[in-house]
Amino acid sequence: MIRTGIGYDVHRLTTGRPLILGGVEIPHDHGLDGHSDADVLCHAIADAVLGAAGLPDIGHFFPPGDESIRGISSLDILRRVAAELAARGATLHNVDASLIAERPKILPHVPLMKQRVAAALGITAVQVGIKATTNETLGFAGRQEGMAALATACLDLPAEHP
Repeated sequence: MIRTGIGYDVHRLTTGRPLILGGVEIPHDHGLDGHSDADVLCHAIADAVLGAAGLPDIGHFFPPGDESIRGISSLDILRRVAAELAARGATLHNVDASLIAERPKILPHVPLMKQRVAAALGITAVQVGIKATTNETLGFAGRQEGMAALATACLDLPAEHP
């Protein structure tokens, strides 16, 4: 049974934290605020994959109040998501994600992001799409108060696993 899922995430920009996107530290004067490393791109991908599998969102598996996972790498979150898929006999075909941010430009970092996301999910970099767009200075992203990401995922799930 072929299934698709969508994911969305948003995090506020803050000072004093590194900016992690797609598992890569990006030089920038602000980072994203969150309980984990706040990798908005990986979080959207995780939710898209979990949704395609009919599973709860990442907040179910990684509750923000759980101090034992404070600062967890979002690549570790993706590895856990991949393990959930494997336990259900699912095969992930691809993920595609868009970052919504005015800056920084991520194009030079996309090949490494794709490699890291793919490795965490147990797929190839060819199966991962990552791109970015601005919000044309509109809204919270346009005012550079935060960043958002959207993602889709496509997978095969055995029919006995709804």
